[in-house]
Amino acid sequence: MIGIDLLEIERMEHALARRPRLAERLFTERERAYAAARGRPGQHLAARFCAKEAVAKALALQSWSFRDVEVISGPGGVPEVVLHGSVAQRAQELGVEVHVSLTHTRRDAAAVAIAS
Repeated sequence: MIGIDLLEIERMEHALARRPRLAERLFTERERAYAAARGRPGQHLAARFCAKEAVAKALALQSWSFRDVEVISGPGGVPEVVLHGSVAQRAQELGVEVHVSLTHTRRDAAAVAIAS
């Protein structure tokens, strides 16, 4: 199962500027800390947002919490997905592991998730 998502980075940056608590609702503390340590935090949060959406599509989720899909930096900086709560339960029911790939340009962020 595959999911994909694309987002204009400025949309994420504007949304976060308008609603400062939005980052806390969408991203875990580790995700926010990772992004905050980068030159353009919104770029990295946008890519992680796309990853969350892509995971939801790959697992055919109907309702879920964004914080139940966490994207961390694994060995060598490779992004890894950590699933929590109902999302972890769904992956377990399907008997799958989820892998993601992130990318971004100055304008757009994107992610692909594969559940296999």
